[in-house]
Amino acid sequence: MVPTAAVREPSSFSSTAEGFQPSPVRGYLYIGAAAMLWAVSATLGRAVFTGRMTLLGARVPLVPPLMLAQSRTTFAVLVLFPLLAAARGAGSLRMKPRELLDCTLFGTLGIAASNFFYYLAIQRTNVATAIILQYLAPVFVLFWMLGRGLQKPTLARIAGVAAAVAGCVLAVGVVGRTAHFPWLGIAPGSMLLDHLGVAAALTAAVAFAFYNVFGSHLMESHDRWTVQAWALGAAGAGWLFVNPPWRIVAAHYSGAQWTFMAIFSVTSTLLPFSFYFAGLHHLDATRAIVTGCLEPVFSILVAAAVLGEMVGPVQIAGIVLVLLSTLLVQMGAGKSGALEAME
Repeated sequence: MVPTAAVREPSSFSSTAEGFQPSPVRGYLYIGAAAMLWAVSATLGRAVFTGRMTLLGARVPLVPPLMLAQSRTTFAVLVLFPLLAAARGAGSLRMKPRELLDCTLFGTLGIAASNFFYYLAIQRTNVATAIILQYLAPVFVLFWMLGRGLQKPTLARIAGVAAAVAGCVLAVGVVGRTAHFPWLGIAPGSMLLDHLGVAAALTAAVAFAFYNVFGSHLMESHDRWTVQAWALGAAGAGWLFVNPPWRIVAAHYSGAQWTFMAIFSVTSTLLPFSFYFAGLHHLDATRAIVTGCLEPVFSILVAAAVLGEMVGPVQIAGIVLVLLSTLLVQMGAGKSGALEAME
C-alpha cells in the first residue's frame, strides 16, 4: 500500500520532483558533514560541562544539558523561520493540516524524543552507555526496512549495520585489551547500567531510528526546508513542556551562557540538520543512519585534536569498522528501496 504522502504533488525541492536524480556521493557527503558538526558540538558541550569553554577570554559557566538541548532547538527555529520567509516568501512555509501533523510527529517523537531520552540516559548512566545503546538505532531501521519489504536482506547490508554498531562500541572506549581470549573485554566501570537509564537510551535509539525512517518518507514528497522548519518548531514547542519559560527566567543565565547557546544552536542543530535532511534526499534510511554513525568517530578525533584526549588501538579499530560499514551498506544498496519492494 502506498502511503498517503507519496501520492501528493511533490514540491520542486522534494526528492520526487521531475528531473531529480539521487546522488549517493552527495548523500554521504551531506550526512558526513552533519556528523562532523555534531562531533564538533559534542566537543563544545564537553568543554562547557567541564569548565574549559571560554568566550572573549572569559570562562563560560556551566549550562545544564537539558537547557543546552532545549536552547539549541529554540534558537534554530527563531533563525530558520525568518530566513526562509525572507528568502522564499512566507507562502513557502504553508502546509496542510495533515502535513503539519506529520511534521509535528517527526519533530516531537523523532528529534525532541531522541535528544530528551539521550540526555536522560546520560544522567542515569554515563555517556559511553548512552552512546552504545542509542547507536543500536541502525539495527532497528534495518529490521523495519526488511520487515516492510522496502529492502532486501543482502549480506553486505546486514554486515554494514553490524559493523557500524560494533565500530561504535569499540570507538567510544569501553572495550580494552585483556590477557585472555578473546583478548578484548569491557573495561571495569566503563559502563553503568540503570533500569531507567537503559530504557531511556533504548527509547532514544527508537526515536533516532524513527526520525530517519519517517524523515526519509517525508523528504520523498515534501520540501525539505519546510519540513525542517516545522519539525524543529514542533520539537521546540515540546521542550516548553519539559522546561517551561519561567524556569528558564529563574535560572538567570549570563550573557556568556546565552551567547554560547546561540553559537551551539548553529553548530548542533541549524547547520547539521540542514545537511542531514539534504542527505535523506539521496540515501535510504539504512544508508543514512549507518553513515550517521560517523558522529562518535568524528567526536573522538575532534576531542583528540582539540582537548588532547588519547585515542587507543581499540578505538582506531572501531573507527575503521564504522568507515567500512558505510562501504558495505553502499555495496548492499543495489536498487532503491522502492524499486526493491516492487520486484
